Amino acid sequence: MSSFSNTDTGSKPADPYKAANKDEPAVEEKFQALDKFTNSCKFGMMTTRDDSSGKLVSRCMAVAAKEHGGTDLLFFTNTESNKTDEIKSDPHANISFLDSSGQWASIAGTTSIETDRSVVKKHYSPSLKAWLGDLGDGTHDGSENDPRIGVIRIKMDTATYAITDKTIIGRVAEIAKGTVTGEAASVNKLREITSSEVQQWRGKH
Repeated sequence: MSSFSNTDTGSKPADPYKAANKDEPAVEEKFQALDKFTNSCKFGMMTTRDDSSGKLVSRCMAVAAKEHGGTDLLFFTNTESNKTDEIKSDPHANISFLDSSGQWASIAGTTSIETDRSVVKKHYSPSLKAWLGDLGDGTHDGSENDPRIGVIRIKMDTATYAITDKTIIGRVAEIAKGTVTGEAASVNKLREITSSEVQQWRGKH
């Protein structure tokens, strides 16, 4: 597959930021750090593809649970919402996280919709009633037995994230130095998790 390029930098890296910040620790550290970061964010933006227009759509979702060492992310959903139609049409999805300091994570995977009541009851929270409402018919009441409540499972395929152990002052200093010298600022630990690493980690959990 061809790639886009607008210039030729010869032997020098065309993306100095990536070169300066790329970090390649052990697989265990990669997953533990990603898990810690997504736990601290709690909310992520889930992106799916609209089945009628083909356009990408994102919405805020709260992580309900994680399984298989964090390679499966679970989210509650109203099974009658548009996103379940989108997932049925195209199971590929992305969930992204961002915090106020600029740390971020992007997780790509495939989705499934689970309506097994044992799965729903395992992770159910009474706060879901505020989002589904009680229709007053004795069935659709927002309880754990409400058939509208399902679980979206995102099975991770790959992930990329950027975290830092530098203070705000340290990051600002790095950016200021880069502005003066032209050197790419080293402010983050930019990490990539491959499909093979996901399978390796999943196999241990």
